[in-house]
Amino acid sequence: MMLNDEHIELRKSVEEFAREVVAPVIGDYYERCEFPYDIVRKMGAMGLFGLPIPEEYGGMGGDYFALCLALEELARVDSSVAITLEAAVSLGAMPILRFGTDAQKERWLPKMAAGEILGAFGLTEPGGGSDVPGGMRTTAVLDGGEWVINGSKAFITNSGTDITGVVGVAAITGRREDGRPEISTILVPSGTPGFTVSKKYSKVGWSASDTRELSFTDCRVPEENLLGERGRGYAQFLQTLDEGRVAIAALSVGLAQGCVDESLRYVRERRAFGREIGRYQAIQFKIADMEARVHTARLAYYHAAERMLAGLPFKKEAAIAKLVSSNAAMDNAREATQIFGGYGFMNEFPVGRFYRDAKILEIGEGTSEVQRMLIARELGLPA
Repeated sequence: MMLNDEHIELRKSVEEFAREVVAPVIGDYYERCEFPYDIVRKMGAMGLFGLPIPEEYGGMGGDYFALCLALEELARVDSSVAITLEAAVSLGAMPILRFGTDAQKERWLPKMAAGEILGAFGLTEPGGGSDVPGGMRTTAVLDGGEWVINGSKAFITNSGTDITGVVGVAAITGRREDGRPEISTILVPSGTPGFTVSKKYSKVGWSASDTRELSFTDCRVPEENLLGERGRGYAQFLQTLDEGRVAIAALSVGLAQGCVDESLRYVRERRAFGREIGRYQAIQFKIADMEARVHTARLAYYHAAERMLAGLPFKKEAAIAKLVSSNAAMDNAREATQIFGGYGFMNEFPVGRFYRDAKILEIGEGTSEVQRMLIARELGLPA
């Protein structure tokens, strides 16, 4: 896929924002495990949260690929900021845009597009993991024109910030004739009685992003808060994740590229045994392999995005992009840390954060094992 003039300009502006606004301060936020509200506010002013949202709802009217480019550039500097944008748009706003009623879109999307509020998607449960339908225990029952929700969710990004506005909650709303659960998605505004947000997790990485466990105890919301058709929640989730995997692949490519960027700067400054370490072939080969991984992973997510925008099937391509890109991020973070030596183990250097942040990319929005399973199924192998 070739970038058009708008994509090139967007990429340049986000690159400058990441370098000039995010990079100088994000390390302190990360160390304090503090959500970067000021950075998020500035991202909202730039229109980043509204990139793929139509202008009629206050967005930029761009495409999903524009979001991916922004994520890549942000993740070259920091993944906490990038995942905040990714989850807010891909998991928070896009389901409402794709499946919501006109009233739901008008209520939520303008504020989401402006970055005034963040949305979240409550899917994963404490005992569920990758087995979403089999592990789901959260229920929603209609009573007097209201949904009564009971259950809990785990590892939900953007769910407990001061500007979180709404969470889409996947819940069992009945049983099908074959006994399988009927799963629907219900929009629950923040502050609704019976909706409790836990303290932030203490995480290995993504320390400046917000991730929490949620619980629902006789939580009541109006019947019209149903998102899309009743019983189509799981199908909505699968479509959302297919798109989200392309976005996570872009974020992974950004982290992998950031490892190359930082390593190139370091090897031109660091001297050992009387010369710059960038003159040693062992170091050169490491960086060459890192660059090759980035290039390959970027091509994979560009290809998946191209098929998605063209309306072609892209499930396999999205899974490949997510698998290849997350592997590249993890491998490059390990190699960058090795190049930096002892300094790579210090949090004051970006590669220390990159190393901590990379692992979750092989887990979140579908583990690497799930991606391999999806690819195998798309090749016609038995489930």
